[in-house]
Amino acid sequence: MSVIKHSEQRVGVFIDTQNLYHSAKNLYKAKVNFGNVLEDSVAGRQLIRARAYVVNTETGEEQPFFEALEKLGIEIKTKDLQIFFGGAKKADWDVGMAIDAVTAAPKLDAVILATGDGDFVPLVEHLKIREGCQVEVITFGRSASTRLIEAADEFIDMDEDPKRYLIKPPARRGSSKKAKKVA
Repeated sequence: MSVIKHSEQRVGVFIDTQNLYHSAKNLYKAKVNFGNVLEDSVAGRQLIRARAYVVNTETGEEQPFFEALEKLGIEIKTKDLQIFFGGAKKADWDVGMAIDAVTAAPKLDAVILATGDGDFVPLVEHLKIREGCQVEVITFGRSASTRLIEAADEFIDMDEDPKRYLIKPPARRGSSKKAKKVA
């Protein structure tokens, strides 16, 4: 898939932070470089809005991460982690992210979804057909929904250059020396 991108296009980037975080953690045991995700998503075009959907935990340890995103020019939308009877936890931003993309669409030429979640296929279809937007997806292809990839006008596979999209990838096994035993 290839789309035309030019500097006058107005773009909005909507980041499913949890989806990218868990993909990077499970695939690479690393964290996402959201600066490069944003840069490659915008691709020299006119950024109208970049928004990340995040979750507040009980500990608040995520605050430095939120501040780092804001320094990149990414707006933060937060939601508290829900803990249900029995210990189950939930923090789902799918509906909020979809509503924001639909609301912003009239002011955008391209909508970029940073997610691999197949639940967004109806959103992609709506944005293309009803709003006339070009819809692009950027995520790790190995953990992305095939239906989402097929529905998008363009797909940027972060697995093709994982070093660009990861922070401090782990060293390869066998490359470290064994520690000497101290008596």
